[in-house]
Amino acid sequence: MRRTTTLSTCLASLLLIGSWAAVGTGSASAAAAPEAAPTSASKAPASNALIDAMRRDFGLTKAGAEARLAAEKKATATEPKAERAAGAAYGGSWFDADSGKLTVAVKDGASAATLAAVRETGASVRTVKYSARQLDAAKARIDKLTAPDGVSNWYVDAESSSVVVGVVGAQRADNDVRAFLAKARAGGSVAVTVEETAAAPETFAAGTVGGDPFYTGNVRCSIGFSVHGGFVTAGHCGGAGQGVSGWDRSYIGNIQGSSFPENDYAWVNVGSGWWTVPVVLGWGTVSDQLVRGSNEAPVGASICRSGSTTHWHCGNVLAKNETVNYSQGAVRQMTKTSVCAEPGDSGGSFISGDQAQGVTSGGWGNCSTGGETWYQPINEILNRYGLTLHTA
Repeated sequence: MRRTTTLSTCLASLLLIGSWAAVGTGSASAAAAPEAAPTSASKAPASNALIDAMRRDFGLTKAGAEARLAAEKKATATEPKAERAAGAAYGGSWFDADSGKLTVAVKDGASAATLAAVRETGASVRTVKYSARQLDAAKARIDKLTAPDGVSNWYVDAESSSVVVGVVGAQRADNDVRAFLAKARAGGSVAVTVEETAAAPETFAAGTVGGDPFYTGNVRCSIGFSVHGGFVTAGHCGGAGQGVSGWDRSYIGNIQGSSFPENDYAWVNVGSGWWTVPVVLGWGTVSDQLVRGSNEAPVGASICRSGSTTHWHCGNVLAKNETVNYSQGAVRQMTKTSVCAEPGDSGGSFISGDQAQGVTSGGWGNCSTGGETWYQPINEILNRYGLTLHTA
């Protein structure tokens, strides 16, 4: 089914970005591991694929990239412990790339014992005006409003202890935008701040083009992550019951569940000789990445994306639990990144180290001039449909 290539490249091509192919009838575990990817026993923080992409996009040395990944892994493990230690005073957290540590916001007035308990986890502490519970309640109130096109997104920013509303710069003076901001600020004690964005977010689906896609009708999208029995992707790529075909238009399976807007996720069952492997494709530019879990990276951590249009790109996690206002309707509980994307990348993999993070939803900009991209967190998708991530 697929053009002639080596076994290791073929196997790596099965998972991501519509690159599924029948290379045999045995299970993925019986085949050779992807070329240049570390084994499960390896102590390497990530494959050469991710290290190379971080060196390119962050301007790091190999040692610098490995050190950052190690620090982020430690911060990821620290975050839930620090949140428990802070208790009701918890105000959010983020990874500080300069210090290599997790910073935890704690509400003013917290006891000395609480502050000490948070510091004992290894996190730095910053006192803030509001707790995460207060900030989340303020955002939930804004979620009930209907946003005009000039409002791009809104989210809780732990660092500024406020709810931030993104407004397209050229439409900031629009009457509907001003009315929305007035309603967002009315009746609440939590600060609501405004940040200008360059453009309104759009989903990253595309019409039929060549490459290694998967298709629903004439829409091309990218595969996110293998799960047992299929793969997950973006909901805007197709509705439940739709047939899905691979890069060569041969039948893969059907969309078993899909949600968009409000959410942006879907999952597809796999059959007809197609099969799954726990790999994120490097597209021949970089080596491929094994997937070993789905521990959630903190705000500030590095993250990379693979998609069928623009391949590998890296950036930082900018915000979580963000509401994104697409023209089709709002999507909630999204994570914002500084990674670029373009049409056809929708549904593709966001990965931090060897940990799956989510599937590409949409954003603004492109990979020539830059931009921002949101993803739907992977663990929410797995929990929603009762799926199990296929890991190495």
